Amino acid sequence: MTKVLVLYYSRSGNTRKLAQQLARGIESQGVEAVLRTVPELPSYTDGKTPAHSASDPFVTRQDLLDCDGLALGSPVRFGNMAAPLKHFIDSTSAEWLSGALIDKPAAVFGAGSMLHGGQETTLLTMTVPLLHHGMILVGVPHSESALHTTQGGGSPYGASSVSDAQTPLLADEKKIANALGRRLASLARTLNPTSS
Repeated sequence: MTKVLVLYYSRSGNTRKLAQQLARGIESQGVEAVLRTVPELPSYTDGKTPAHSASDPFVTRQDLLDCDGLALGSPVRFGNMAAPLKHFIDSTSAEWLSGALIDKPAAVFGAGSMLHGGQETTLLTMTVPLLHHGMILVGVPHSESALHTTQGGGSPYGASSVSDAQTPLLADEKKIANALGRRLASLARTLNPTSS
């Protein structure tokens, strides 16, 4: 069966909410969504317990090798991905050297707590290592009607949300994340027909 790895880091739970929406879109296409997260970095939390504890398993190297597509998600950190996710991505040199991710489709998603807080630059900077891995980037086309009505997150670069930990995702943010998941799954199945 075709598998899409939904790999994210979530401190408050907002990025995880988006990951779940992408997973729903992926699975609506008959593709398996494999949700994984990364561990905290001790220096990142200053020894404090994180506000959110993810219930999804930590990613393994085998998850990367087994996936037919990848969705990468992070909270916004000064317009960039969060350190725990970057730490994991920086450790994927062996997969880069072996070409394990070449020609697999990839998408990005992210969550921030305020408008104009760096959501789009976070999405764009997450694409850079994916390009180095030879992945094929998947965005949200303007044919997705929610892009025209959203009062929160979402852009052609990927799914995003603008909310605090207690606020649910907006309806348009959910629609955009679902649409991105559907598109990623469809391309994963098309580009890797032997996995279907």
